[in-house]
Amino acid sequence: MSTDRDGKKLVRSPSGLRMVPENRAHCSPFCLEEPQWVPDKECPRCMHCDAKFDFITRKHHCRRCGKCFCDKCCSKKVPLPRMCFVDPVRQCGECSVISQKEMEFYDRQLKVLMNGATFSITHGCSEKSETVVCRLSNNHRYLFLDGETHYEIEVSRILTVQILTEGFTPGDKDIHTYTSLLESQCITEGGNSRAIGMLIQYKKQGCDDLKQMKFTTSEDINCNKKMSASWLAAMHKAAKLLYESREQ
Repeated sequence: MSTDRDGKKLVRSPSGLRMVPENRAHCSPFCLEEPQWVPDKECPRCMHCDAKFDFITRKHHCRRCGKCFCDKCCSKKVPLPRMCFVDPVRQCGECSVISQKEMEFYDRQLKVLMNGATFSITHGCSEKSETVVCRLSNNHRYLFLDGETHYEIEVSRILTVQILTEGFTPGDKDIHTYTSLLESQCITEGGNSRAIGMLIQYKKQGCDDLKQMKFTTSEDINCNKKMSASWLAAMHKAAKLLYESREQ
């Protein structure tokens, strides 16, 4: 059974203090590597406003993208949990906007995923279902599913995530649509649709066979469907961050 906790250590990088796992293999799948800084000698001018660097106009590196900017274009210090920084770090205008948007995931949606929710799951083409409580492990590396059986799915080995939504606009027929890991459609808790299920494809460690599991909100009257819908919405955001971390 996989551990839910891993040791961490405090390290100092050129960008600032970071709290990272002692073993690199235990890094959160949502984390991004620190970028290589563009060398000073290759940056005679700000890479945004083209201001020339001199004794008065100093150059600064964005901690997220590694590019070189003047103070005016890189003055904001914003939290960057995806790179495990302890304190807010200097970022350019474009990167600071992205990091601020991600903070909702770390402040709110990540907690929803770790608290868990109840679903009915089916494997592959099987029609046999099982009710489980699904939650993200504290180290973000596994989905733990606990019912009659305990299942673990390594998040980094999830290849696709599809969220099933149901429209509930008054007067309209229910509309079922799928959103994949690659699409930009956002599922919100208060929009014109709600998440009612999820289909994932993944590979187990040491196995090349593609596995499939379907999650649907449980019909059990004791289950909180609103909580399950919130968990699915958070998982949709997590899937997008997971895809972005693979691309960078």
